[in-house]
Amino acid sequence: MRSSTKYHRKKSRKPYFLQRRKFMTTFYYCTPEWLKESARAYRSNPKAKEKLKKLSGKMVYRVKAEPSWGIEKDVYFCLFFEQGELIRLELVSEEEGKREAEFLMGATPQAWKKILRKENKFITDFMLGKIKLEKGSKLGVLSVAPHANNVIELLTSVELVFPDELSKDEFELYKANMKSFRKELGV
Repeated sequence: MRSSTKYHRKKSRKPYFLQRRKFMTTFYYCTPEWLKESARAYRSNPKAKEKLKKLSGKMVYRVKAEPSWGIEKDVYFCLFFEQGELIRLELVSEEEGKREAEFLMGATPQAWKKILRKENKFITDFMLGKIKLEKGSKLGVLSVAPHANNVIELLTSVELVFPDELSKDEFELYKANMKSFRKELGV
């Protein structure tokens, strides 16, 4: 009789969350660090650029004030593209945003979170009025809307944490950081 020996691979001992996805650094919503890192990740990813090669436009997004989220006054950030090349992705002042935007869209932070978490679709929320067009033509927004999923991928290429997901201590630090960088950047 022959004996058989079975060899088994050991199962991964990595924590479950590390098995499911690559490790990513965490960034906080509506911070310059989040936008800077998202821009860096996009610019270093040729596949992402290829997906957005037909996108040109100057979009500005307004995150409405929500004190319970640590956002004491509206936050504006711009996303400027020229044939898929990312020209700008950064926080801007209200005045600059209104002046430079081809399209200015505003919503509550809760509405933006649902879009960025892919719980809701941009086009659906836009058509339902959850995202308001404050500057530009509705037809123009609808012409760039097919690129929305790829833009969302750009903005969520880093691990993103929202203020309502923070502990009390983390939330206080978030608020202090927001106050500090807004004063420093004039946004």
